[in-house]
Amino acid sequence: MPSTSASPPSPSHSSPLPLPPPQRIPLLPNVLLPHLSLTIPHDIHISPSTALITSITPSPNPTTQTPSLCLPSLCHPHIHLDKAHLYSHPSFAHLVPDSGSFPEALALTSRAKALFTPADLLARGNWLLHESLCAGVTHLRAFVEADTTAGVKGIEAGLELRRLWRGRCEVQVCVFAQEAVFSGGEDGEGRANREVVERALGMQGVEAVGSTPYVEADEGRAKRNVEWVVELAVSHGFHLDLHLDYHLDAGREPLVWFVLEMLRSSRWVERNAGKTVCLGHCTRLTLFGGEEWQRLRKEVEGLPVYFVGLPTSDLFMMGRPEGGGEERDRVRGTLQVPSMVQKLGLKAVLGVNNVGNAFTPWGSADPLSLAALGVGIYQAGTERDAEVLYECVSTRAKEAIGLGESTAQIKTGDKADLVVFGKREGIVTSLYRWRRTVKEIVYDAGRERTVIKAGFWIPLE
Repeated sequence: MPSTSASPPSPSHSSPLPLPPPQRIPLLPNVLLPHLSLTIPHDIHISPSTALITSITPSPNPTTQTPSLCLPSLCHPHIHLDKAHLYSHPSFAHLVPDSGSFPEALALTSRAKALFTPADLLARGNWLLHESLCAGVTHLRAFVEADTTAGVKGIEAGLELRRLWRGRCEVQVCVFAQEAVFSGGEDGEGRANREVVERALGMQGVEAVGSTPYVEADEGRAKRNVEWVVELAVSHGFHLDLHLDYHLDAGREPLVWFVLEMLRSSRWVERNAGKTVCLGHCTRLTLFGGEEWQRLRKEVEGLPVYFVGLPTSDLFMMGRPEGGGEERDRVRGTLQVPSMVQKLGLKAVLGVNNVGNAFTPWGSADPLSLAALGVGIYQAGTERDAEVLYECVSTRAKEAIGLGESTAQIKTGDKADLVVFGKREGIVTSLYRWRRTVKEIVYDAGRERTVIKAGFWIPLE
C-alpha cells in the first residue's frame, strides 16, 4: 500500500472474515494517472465522510520510488456465484466433463446443485470473492440459481456473502432461472421452477432477475420465458439479465429481436427507470452481416441494453465439430466486443461468467485475464483498443449493471473505488518491471495490486 495516514477501521466494516479490517485513507499519494501524466505523480484526496475524491493535485513530495499506476477498480458484470470452483471442492470433484458439450454441462450442474449445502456454498463463494477482490474487483453481479433442485439455499448464501463482504466488495445478487420455466408440462417442472424463482425475488437484498430462454423446449416457450422475466423485472423494479442466443446456427432466428420488442412493449424505460438490461453470450450475433448490425444498432436506441461477451465460456462451448467433423469446422464464436463499442457505438462489456465448473473448467476470477485474452481474440492491439478493453472490465462493466458511470478517467467527484498496480514501498524493486500505461496493464497486469473501496484501503491477506 502506498504510504498514507490511514485511519482506524470503521465499525461498519467489522465482519467474521479472516482478513484485517479495511482502513480509511484520506490521501492516496504518489500515483500515476494516465489521463493527466505518465511521468508526474499525483495525490488523490478523499473525503472521509462521502468517500468521494475531493481533489487531485501534483505530488509535492514525490518519493524516490517509481510511482504506481492508479486506475478505476474492476467489475464482474456477469459471474455465477453458486457454481464457482466446483472442481476445487471434494463434494463435486467427480463431476468433470467428458464430452464438454452444453447439454452435458447442464446435466452435471444439475447433479451438483442437488449436492449443494449452505456450508459449501459459503466456502466456494468466499473463495471466489476473495480471489476477485485480490484482482481488484470491487463490484459484481452474482448469479444464483433458484429452482426445484436448488430451492433458495443458493440465494440465501448469496445474500449472506453480500453481507459478509459489504465494505470490501459490492455484491449485487441476481436470482437466476437456469432451468426451463415453461417446458415440462403446464403444471409440471416448469411451473414449479417459476414458483421458486418468484418466491426468491421477495427476499430482501435481491436486485436483479435473469433467465436462459434457450433452455426451453422450443421457440414459443422461449418467448414465454422472455415475457415472464421481463414483467417480473418491471414489477419488482429490478435489473434484468438474459443469457441469450447461445448458439451458432444461422438457420435459427435470433431471439434478441423479440427481447427488444418486449422491452418496448412493456414500456421498460418508463416503468423501470434507472434499471439496465444485460444480454449475455449472444454468440448467434457473430454471424450478423452489416445490415443486421445496423438494424440492431437502431433497435437498441433509447434502451438501456448492454451486451456481455463471455469469451472463456464461449470459446470452450461454441463451434465444436458435430459428429466427428473436420477441425476446420471448429468456429470460435464470441461477441466482438471492441468492434461493437468502437465501430457500432453499442454498449458492450466483458465478463468471466464461470470459474471451475463444467461450463468453464478453465480460467481465473481476474477480469484482466479477459482483457489480455481479448487482445488476441479480437486482434485488438492498438493503444485505444487496450483502453476500451480495460473499460469493459471496469467502468463500462459497472455501468452495465447499474453501479457506476462509463468514464475511465479518475476525476474529482468520483467515488474512490480504485486499484493501484505496483510494488509496495520498502520492497526491493530493482528486478520489478513497472507498468506505467493502461496498455501495459491490459497486456500483462502483474499480480501486485492494492485495492481501495469507497475510500478504504482493503487488506487482502
